[in-house]
Amino acid sequence: MQHSATVLRLCTIAFAVAGVQASRADEIVKIGHAAPLTGEVAHLGKDEENGARLAIEDFNKQGLVIGGKKVRLELDAQDDAADPRTATQVAQKLVDDRVVGVVGHLNSGCSIPASRIYSEAGVLQISPASTNPTYTMQGFKSTYRLVATDAQQGPALAQYAKQVLHVKSVAIVDDSTAYGQGLANEFEKTAKVGGMNIVSHDATNDKATDFRAILTKIKGEHPDAIMYGGEDATGGPFAKQAMQLGLGMKILAGDGVCTNKLQDLAGNAAKNVICSQPGMPVDQMEGGAGFEKAYEVRFNQPIELYAPFAYDAVGIIVTAMKRADSTDPAKVLAAMPGIKYKGVIGEVQFDAKGDLKEPIITLYDYKGGKKSTLVVQKM
Repeated sequence: MQHSATVLRLCTIAFAVAGVQASRADEIVKIGHAAPLTGEVAHLGKDEENGARLAIEDFNKQGLVIGGKKVRLELDAQDDAADPRTATQVAQKLVDDRVVGVVGHLNSGCSIPASRIYSEAGVLQISPASTNPTYTMQGFKSTYRLVATDAQQGPALAQYAKQVLHVKSVAIVDDSTAYGQGLANEFEKTAKVGGMNIVSHDATNDKATDFRAILTKIKGEHPDAIMYGGEDATGGPFAKQAMQLGLGMKILAGDGVCTNKLQDLAGNAAKNVICSQPGMPVDQMEGGAGFEKAYEVRFNQPIELYAPFAYDAVGIIVTAMKRADSTDPAKVLAAMPGIKYKGVIGEVQFDAKGDLKEPIITLYDYKGGKKSTLVVQKM
């Protein structure tokens, strides 16, 4: 009988201790991430996710206290498959999951339709990669981005083509996505103003594998260069088939093509590609060297493209939480205007639309199988 009473007392004490521990447990706060984790550009989406994940792990190691409570961050990672319809479903799921903010999406064609859902829910959205100007021109107070826009990237490519390559005529091809078409259109506008002759502007799609019909037509037009608006999954084969058809001119492209994977996709034809990327090269970013090392140790692979921007997007969401001293999504969003942040990519400040105040574009080419910096331009 005495033994039973002792056991009962011990159980009571154990439950009381467990109750105290539970009351002291960290508040779990979810940060959303949305990007393609399957499909042709999954490597870019996974790279972005890795950047966000590394940031969350780093903040959890440091420890966070918001509103007097210990906070533990969790990444709510969703696959939008680079599909606009899936992106809106993913956006609604993240809102329903009560995320404090969202890092994403990767593709402009996903960020734009998803942005309305975040706006209506009052949830902060920071895209580390979407470059179509429309994204931040909709009047939503919830949309921010950490990269220069196509209205800056397209002109930077066109100006380089004219001033450095002395291109007088160009054929344009885009993949019919919000990103690829938007970039191509911005390039075309600047090229025309600069007196370049646009011999043609053709459209393909982001699932295409055979570009020979378009390229054969372009061969007969004899342009000095070709501009391609799209991702590396199509841009690589596009460049390779151009070389196979005897088209040796430069192919100008944007950040979607400007990846480490392009060399594998284009083979020897990568040497004909000149591409732009928003932001500085990692080795010139303020925190680039340390971040690159930490990323490679954690994920056992090199940075692909957007990881530093995703890392800083998480940092900005955390800064807004601290500024609001709250994990309430509405209060975090309200704390964003005027925010300043110093991260891996350097000093970040946003204008009234949510665009960077001081965007940077870097142009690259491929030498000896590796991406090589040509020029860094402050826009």
